Amino acid sequence: MNTDLKPVMLKVAEKQVHSASFSSLFFEFPMDFKPGQFVMAWIPGLDEKPYTISFHTPTRFAITVEAKGRFSKQAVAMAPGDLMGFRGPFGNGFNVHPSSHIAVVAGGCGMAPLAPLVETLEAQENRNLVLIHGARTKDFLLYPDRFATARKTCTDDGSQGHKGFVTALLEDEIRQRADWGSPGLDMVYACGPEIMMHAVFQICEAHDIPCQVSLERYMRCGFGVCGACVCGSQVVCKDGPVFGSASLRTMGDFNTTALLKSGQPVALSDYFSWRCQ
Repeated sequence: MNTDLKPVMLKVAEKQVHSASFSSLFFEFPMDFKPGQFVMAWIPGLDEKPYTISFHTPTRFAITVEAKGRFSKQAVAMAPGDLMGFRGPFGNGFNVHPSSHIAVVAGGCGMAPLAPLVETLEAQENRNLVLIHGARTKDFLLYPDRFATARKTCTDDGSQGHKGFVTALLEDEIRQRADWGSPGLDMVYACGPEIMMHAVFQICEAHDIPCQVSLERYMRCGFGVCGACVCGSQVVCKDGPVFGSASLRTMGDFNTTALLKSGQPVALSDYFSWRCQ
């Protein structure tokens, strides 16, 4: 696949239903991909939307879709043999840190872009990997049996794991390492609700730990031409969607503002309400 304007039409090869809200669509197609990058997915006659790659091998890839709006509900209703168009992959993915003391923090469907990163890290030897995953309820904890690394979970309602937020588990991990004299974390990767990622970033800043987060904004073109996905001085589809600590410190719109399809800047809460329509 390439970044040409014309999409490649692919048939759904397999569909995995994770819950009433989430499904993964698999496509048999080789892709040069770095964890954290995304594709523009097109349903003819409907719309085109950005989706992260949630599964990847040399010969196939998948996107994981949450049924929220008109496009995503039609996507999760697809069956093997149905056609979807793709452009990409686009953007800058996660930079794999050479250290062995790493935490991956996911909120809800933020596990989708992080999952290929987790598998990349697990494939490397001598990794001390901490995997933290939080969600509204246990039904929103994606891929419960996918990884070799034991997962620390939390839910808003206490239906699985710690009742509370991923930030509490991250702070506990940092505190325990200090109390036990263990090596500290050298990198934290995060994806999830922006308020969660901002809190993770603040924790990392307080403890002098670099982090990388994957942002979401309205992406129309996928390669930085239309300007619909700007965040501060950064164009999310081209400069991101993954940003490191140095960039996040300069992005005033991080956890505050985003642009609607019309270009109107609004509070993040209003933006995500619109995105779910």
